[in-house]
Amino acid sequence: MNSKRTTPTLQDVANATSVSTATVSRYLNFPDQVAERTRKKVAKAIRDLGYSPNFGAKAMAARRTNTIGAIIPTMENAVFARGLQAFQDELRLHGFTMLVASTSYRPDIEEEQIRTLVARGADALLLIGHARNPEVYRFLKAQNVPTLVTWAFDAGSKRPSVGFDNRAAMREMATKVIGLGHRRLALISAETAMNDRAEARRVGIQDAMATAGLDVKDLKVVETTYGIEEGAAAFEQVMTSTSDTTAVFCGNDVLAVGALHRARDLGISVPRDVSVVGFDDIELAQVTYPPLTTVHVPHREMGRQAGLALTKLVKDGMAPEATELKTRIVFRGTLAPVNTS
Repeated sequence: MNSKRTTPTLQDVANATSVSTATVSRYLNFPDQVAERTRKKVAKAIRDLGYSPNFGAKAMAARRTNTIGAIIPTMENAVFARGLQAFQDELRLHGFTMLVASTSYRPDIEEEQIRTLVARGADALLLIGHARNPEVYRFLKAQNVPTLVTWAFDAGSKRPSVGFDNRAAMREMATKVIGLGHRRLALISAETAMNDRAEARRVGIQDAMATAGLDVKDLKVVETTYGIEEGAAAFEQVMTSTSDTTAVFCGNDVLAVGALHRARDLGISVPRDVSVVGFDDIELAQVTYPPLTTVHVPHREMGRQAGLALTKLVKDGMAPEATELKTRIVFRGTLAPVNTS
């Protein structure tokens, strides 16, 4: 008895489905180009036979791996989930696989992850924000690995981005808040060092303050790590140190949820005693009490366009264009005119 197992081949899959090997190969690389009925037949045959394509040999032949790396600050925060899912869905439509890594908001870990993904053969990288050590960009250029920046937009940067203007988005929100009579303002923010998104949001508030004739030095800023408990602690710090604060900006919705929880614990009514606003408009913003006023970011569209831009770059050599997506304010229940009584 011969116990030696044979490895299923591409031809075996083709024979089992009565299609050509070219069709099976097209399904593996560009499933969107194969009819749905055929996709289902080929997928079933692959499962039944236990076939696995030899992507190593394929990568050597094509001089690319059809993988794109995405390096995000954290996997613990829902802020990045929508955009990353849309990014992966778009990559899959074009026959690409996503490799994802997170940095815990640490530049040294990000550099390590970038070098690791490049070593594993990533054809391109999706990065969050522009701010990082210039040495990282020199390394990527030397390795001929293109990058696309997202969650930020800078038309003047040498590196293309598909994102939004964090400064303008928060400036618009701050203008609305100040227009409701608020003058004693505070910001609960992520650490702004090496985080151009957080820094831009802070500056956006100060822009609106300056336009309104307010002293930007009066903005109370508490920097913390992103998290509900961290947002709660920062809110208590704000209200303890500057009890006359009437509006608290939060660098994202997760921090704002923490602020709302701590406000209830402290017997502070939102928005009667203090208004609280967030940034991102994740699903959690709709179920807080009161529902959270926030800046809506088009995460899914951002992820989709980023995925399309990078696949075109790798496949066709088409350099991505800087693309600015628009944000908007979603008014709910946590923002009201200043209480003068």
